[in-house]
Amino acid sequence: MIDISASLPSWAIALENAMVAPFVAALTFIGSMGNIPLATVLNSNGVLFAGIMGFIYSDLMVPPLVAVNAKYYDKKVALYIAVVMYISIVITALILNGIFSIFSIVPESNRVVSEVAQFKIDYTFYFNILFTLIAGYLIYLNKKFIKIDNNNSSDMDMETSSSLKRKITYLFIIILLGGLVLNLFM
Repeated sequence: MIDISASLPSWAIALENAMVAPFVAALTFIGSMGNIPLATVLNSNGVLFAGIMGFIYSDLMVPPLVAVNAKYYDKKVALYIAVVMYISIVITALILNGIFSIFSIVPESNRVVSEVAQFKIDYTFYFNILFTLIAGYLIYLNKKFIKIDNNNSSDMDMETSSSLKRKITYLFIIILLGGLVLNLFM
């Protein structure tokens, strides 16, 4: 790999980072919660602050959102919105980088990624599995409810639905309290 960063001025590297970041964010679309650890990885691998800001700001312009815009407006308007968002992302990232540079407050990464995000099997692993199963079950119930609702909407028993909601609410209250107790004693 050729290192050209020494031969380019810092403004050109910041511009390049800010211009590429939205495309990286679109290709690695994993949601807002996943983009922050990924931004940390990018930061620890030499991406400048402008690129990191562009990457995080690009959450506002993801492929599913562009597809929704194309569905509701049309492809030409969706493309126009995407281009305007791209330009605003690049300009905003460069402005933030410039302002932070002027005041010498550009964050530098001195943390290793392994300190930030680490896979281990602990209670969060089991909670993730549990909530994935619960989410799958709720999706199944939703599909079942939609089928029932489409077949006969007037014969729906609202008491059963209310009872199920109450049980699920109590289940999650117990889980939250259990997590709080575990957090206090561990």
